[in-house]
Amino acid sequence: MYKKFMIVAALCAATVLGAQADYELVWEDDFTGTTLNESQHWNVEVNGNGGGNNELQYYRRENVSVGIEPATGASCLILTARKENFGGKTATSGRINSMGKVYAKYGKIEARIKFPYTANGLWPAFWMMGNDYSSVGWPRCGEIDIIELGNATGIANGTQDRYLIGACHWGTSPVNHPNYGVGSVHSESVQGDFHLFTLIWNSTSVSMYVDLDKNPNAQPYYVMNIYDMANENSVGYYFHKPFFILFNLAVGGNFPNIYDINAVTALASGEAQMYVDYVRIYQKGDAGEEFYGPEVGGVEGIGNESALKVYCNGTEAGVVGATEGIELYNMQGALVCRSNEPRVYVGDVPGGVYVLRCGSFVKKIVLK
Repeated sequence: MYKKFMIVAALCAATVLGAQADYELVWEDDFTGTTLNESQHWNVEVNGNGGGNNELQYYRRENVSVGIEPATGASCLILTARKENFGGKTATSGRINSMGKVYAKYGKIEARIKFPYTANGLWPAFWMMGNDYSSVGWPRCGEIDIIELGNATGIANGTQDRYLIGACHWGTSPVNHPNYGVGSVHSESVQGDFHLFTLIWNSTSVSMYVDLDKNPNAQPYYVMNIYDMANENSVGYYFHKPFFILFNLAVGGNFPNIYDINAVTALASGEAQMYVDYVRIYQKGDAGEEFYGPEVGGVEGIGNESALKVYCNGTEAGVVGATEGIELYNMQGALVCRSNEPRVYVGDVPGGVYVLRCGSFVKKIVLK
């Protein structure tokens, strides 16, 4: 069933940051609270199959969490890779997907991510696969790798922290399937701090960008045309259908060309985290677009506070139904203002994104 929604709740004056003028937000998960939304959005993967890439980790539920990124105070999805023996593997980590719950054809799909320093051996990724994966398998489902880090080329050249990989895979057979990947050295590190990674996908091409929020005129680090439908190995057969979203933090394997856990220098201290602040899907309302998923809107509370609602009228922000005081933090984690009441004056607070806390209730809000 096709659905088209526009979010208005929790965004003061209905502002949608990061969206271009001709896109509307149709879905988001900003990972507030303490638990992952598995009922509507995500599936947590549990396996030690190595992803078909000789990876070293066992994906466990225990390595997937929702919590606060300590440097900024942002509420995030947290994937933790650990150097430990489990299930015949020498590391554990986390991977989630939205298959069957949230999936789309065309649009602007983006996520704000703080990748760990991959050093030698970590392989984090934000990517998509066709929602028909369970019926047709891979690579018939198609694969769009929006961003992958930790490739062996970056390791060899000492550019691990800024060597970006964008790629697409497709075809009828896992053996020697068609694919197109591009590696490029970004002008600055994209590890150890938050960066925005964006896929713009329409009926003619897929394009990938970094930090469009900071530089709206940035050039893509990856572009591939998808209109060729000459035969069953042509790219056009595989990228005109709904795709779902994946996040994972792999350890070792074919991509970094590391197969010994003791050579994974990124886990020398035992563990590393990948933080996802939010993921969003925007669409234009053009013919051919599809979106499948829950309606956006409203504010999710935490635990027994699920009925709490955030409001902002331009001069005051508050939490309806709360009795505790409020603290407002900027995205660098600094306290901006506080009140002993469940409302706080924000008339003199500069516009931007902030984290509002009311007891154990946490929500990102946008002030104009």
